[in-house]
Amino acid sequence: MPTALIADDEDLPRAELRRMLAAAWPELEIVAECEHGPAAVEAIDAQAPDIAFLDIRMPGLSGLDVARAASGRCHIVFTTAYDSHAVAAFEAGAIDYLLKPIAADRLAQAVQRLRERLAAKAAVPALDAVVEQLAQQLQQRANPATRLRWLSASVGDTIKMFGIDEVLFFQSDEKYTRIVTAGDEAHVRKPLKEIADGLDPEDFWQVHRGVIVRASAIARAQRDDAGRIVLHLKQHPEKLQVSQAWAWRFRPM
Repeated sequence: MPTALIADDEDLPRAELRRMLAAAWPELEIVAECEHGPAAVEAIDAQAPDIAFLDIRMPGLSGLDVARAASGRCHIVFTTAYDSHAVAAFEAGAIDYLLKPIAADRLAQAVQRLRERLAAKAAVPALDAVVEQLAQQLQQRANPATRLRWLSASVGDTIKMFGIDEVLFFQSDEKYTRIVTAGDEAHVRKPLKEIADGLDPEDFWQVHRGVIVRASAIARAQRDDAGRIVLHLKQHPEKLQVSQAWAWRFRPM
C-alpha cells in the first residue's frame, strides 16, 4: 500500500487535499499530517513515506527546505498558490505541483504520474538542482523593498540601532528576539518569524527553529560527540546548534 504525508500550515487546505486524495486514490494511506516544515522533516524521517505533498510556504521550514531534506527519499508534490510562470522549474518533471485551489482533474494527473513511478519502482530522483532553480525564481519575485535594513532595541533609557549588515545571528527568546553582532547584543520585542520575513534567505540561514545565522559569519560546522552539528562563528565565541531539520544545509559539497 503506497503511503504519503501532507504538510500545510492551514487546516482547511490540508483537510481538502486529504478528502480529494481519498476519492482519487483510495488505497493511498496518509501516514502523517504536518502543520509546519520541521514536523514534516521529522515525519519523513520517522515514517519514510513514498510521497510528500508539501505546501511551499510554511513556517519554520518552507516546502522547498523540506524537499531538500527529503531529496532522494520520497517523491515530492508541491501545493502552491503561485502562478504557472513562477513554477516553470517544475516542468523538468522531477517534481510535480498542484496549483491552489486544487482542481480534481489536475490532481488525477498527478496521481497517475505517481502511480506509474511507484509501479515502475523508479529510483526517487535527487531534487537539489530543481529545488534550487525554483528557489531562485521565487526569490526574484520577492520585493527587495520589504527587506529589513535596521532594527532598534531599547536598553534601559537608550535606543540602540543595529544595521542588518552587522548582525551575526538572531535567537528566539520567548516573546523577544536576541540580536547579536560582533561586539554587542540586545533584545527586540519582535518574534523571530516576523524578523525572518524581512531577511534575505541567501544571506541569513535558519539553522534551528529558534536561530537564524548570517551565512558569511559561519567559520565551520562540526559534529559533536552526540553527532549533532554545531556552528563556530568567525567573530563571536558562541556556538550555535543546528537541528536535524536544517542539517541538509551542511552536507559535504
